[in-house]
Amino acid sequence: MDTHSLMAVSPIDGRYSGKTEPLKEYFSEFALIRYRIRVEIEYFIALCDIPLPQLADFDHCDFEKLRDIYRNITPEEAMRVKEIEKITNHDVKAVEYYIKEHFQKMGLSKWSEFIHFGLTSQDINNTAEPLSLKEALENAYMPELACILSSIKNMSEEWKDIPMLARTHGQPASPTHLGKEFKVFAVRLEEQIRQFGQLSYPAKFGGATGNMNAHKVAYPEIDWISFGDKFTASLGLKRSFPTTQIDHYDNLAAIFDNLRRINTILVDMCRDIWTYISMEYFKQKVNKNEVGSSAMPHKVNPIDFENAEGNLGMANAIFTFLSMKLPISRLQRDLTDSTVIRNVGVPLAHGLIAFASLKKGLGKLILNESAIRADLAKNWAVIAEAIQTILRREGYPNPYETLKALTRTGSAIDENTLEGFISSLDISDSVKDELRAITPWSYTGY
Repeated sequence: MDTHSLMAVSPIDGRYSGKTEPLKEYFSEFALIRYRIRVEIEYFIALCDIPLPQLADFDHCDFEKLRDIYRNITPEEAMRVKEIEKITNHDVKAVEYYIKEHFQKMGLSKWSEFIHFGLTSQDINNTAEPLSLKEALENAYMPELACILSSIKNMSEEWKDIPMLARTHGQPASPTHLGKEFKVFAVRLEEQIRQFGQLSYPAKFGGATGNMNAHKVAYPEIDWISFGDKFTASLGLKRSFPTTQIDHYDNLAAIFDNLRRINTILVDMCRDIWTYISMEYFKQKVNKNEVGSSAMPHKVNPIDFENAEGNLGMANAIFTFLSMKLPISRLQRDLTDSTVIRNVGVPLAHGLIAFASLKKGLGKLILNESAIRADLAKNWAVIAEAIQTILRREGYPNPYETLKALTRTGSAIDENTLEGFISSLDISDSVKDELRAITPWSYTGY
């Protein structure tokens, strides 16, 4: 098999593999095997801690040796699981047999039948998979998002006093501050991150059809519901109960929906910054060796924001499918979730690619304040709102209609036009002076 990166089917493992490398520890086939082994081992240890009568004589000093089975496993060693799977044609059963082989080597065969005791495959899968997602998000994904948020907040602070023409419906509107517009995105992201922090990572742990039938029939005196709750909590997960054979995935869908909202905010920001660049509000730092266009040497394209937007869109398409499909399963289970959930790492990979592009793009922005000021200078008409509002305050007759007639003549409205208009108003000199003090640069609100 050719493993050259140029032979990769997906760009996340080919062109962009350098940006998605951290996710291999959580979503590769090797990672899934390791997480399954981890859940099986930790479950066995939890049974020893009860203790089950038949496990009462298991030496607790061997717990760390058991944990070393998953802590020290390598991709090469994990191939043994794949070899077993060729015989069993069952991936989770192959993991069980792999662990039993280790028990035999360690002289622990006496207790090996309590590996996977009373469980079904989904008790392992629906614990291993959310655990891998949890740790991927905590260790690889959210820290990158935090870097993006930090950059946005820094820009918001740096540019908080830069007046800028706002545009609603693409048309000149009441001026704003550039920093405030970046602050909008920062606050939106912070709120979604706050909501994300309130979500729990679900685990299904309840036997063949969710009722812990086998556990109860073997040891009816043990509170297996409490055991399941405590065991999944020890892994940082929250046990779903009651369930069918599989987790209902509703809480997992909530995580995907939240991540999709975060991506949507970033898409919105990418498009705004792309537009500001096209309006020359920003220039971009140039690498002398880079080519902007194969045909037009002068161009420096906003490719980082375009790349980010495209990858965020890819991620959102998959998040949408995952959150809509996974909670649906025929009766007590069908197998459609099994193949689908293997793709959880794909939208996160596209997210990391987007984050890398965003960080690069934000780092290349150079404020072009002269272009921003020039745009304000061409649009004195935007202070018409301020003038008519003060005239309303003063009881001036039909102020809105008066300003409407002035600003919709089709002629350019500049400082001189407004000075002539203000001078013609039948109002006190002090109010006229108040109106003259309003400029597109000062009429920016809070």
